[in-house]
Amino acid sequence: MTPDLQTIFVHPIAHRGYHNADDGIIENTPTAIQDATAKGFGIEVDVQETADGEALVFHDYTLDRLADGTGKVIDRTSGELVKIDMRTGTDKLWMLQDLFDLVDGKVPLVIEIKSLLRRDAQQDFVRRVVDQVAAYRGPACIKTFDADMLSIARGHNPRVLRGIVADVAEPGPTYVRFSRIDRFITRHILHAPRTNPHFVSYAINDLPKIGPTVLRSIFKKPLMCWTVRTREQREKAARYADQIVFEGFDPGK
Repeated sequence: MTPDLQTIFVHPIAHRGYHNADDGIIENTPTAIQDATAKGFGIEVDVQETADGEALVFHDYTLDRLADGTGKVIDRTSGELVKIDMRTGTDKLWMLQDLFDLVDGKVPLVIEIKSLLRRDAQQDFVRRVVDQVAAYRGPACIKTFDADMLSIARGHNPRVLRGIVADVAEPGPTYVRFSRIDRFITRHILHAPRTNPHFVSYAINDLPKIGPTVLRSIFKKPLMCWTVRTREQREKAARYADQIVFEGFDPGK
């Protein structure tokens, strides 16, 4: 593992920050990020494309579940979105550059680029995120479920650390446009010669699987697993992975 990757993998990674909805701390918000940073954890966040091609730190494709708004993120500009409050707590929606300014290199960041599964793979957006990560002066990487996005990122700036997110790719909303063969390729990460990920991020409940196992053991691609929520999952992760993306507990205790 290269020194840059070691930095990403050195601490457990807080899934969407250190959040707890019962305490009014919502995922992917500045408060959740501040709490994770204070505890010294790495942080994974999600970014969605806005109407003006910027990166909103937000998981869902629509605002309805978490924010005081409705409709698709992609239909609103960044200027409109940052004025919207979260449904609970005191945070507002915020942008990727705001995240970088807040964390300021204190802990590693894992930026998951959410895909709309468009045929153009949101090329301009991917390049924009890659450029922002490349300009950031702290440890950071990108990852995505979308192999086409990862391929674009590799072509645009191969020095930015990149990972592929994967699971067993069962039929469902995440893979609505995927054929049976596409899902097989995704499950076993057979696109690796094209995307050449620096690391793999695989679902804990689906480990072990031959694809991530081969990439880890033979090609020395480190493996983070998501999302670890129980003691049993953490014990499983210790057998098959190099680091955890966790939620709902403090792995430091």
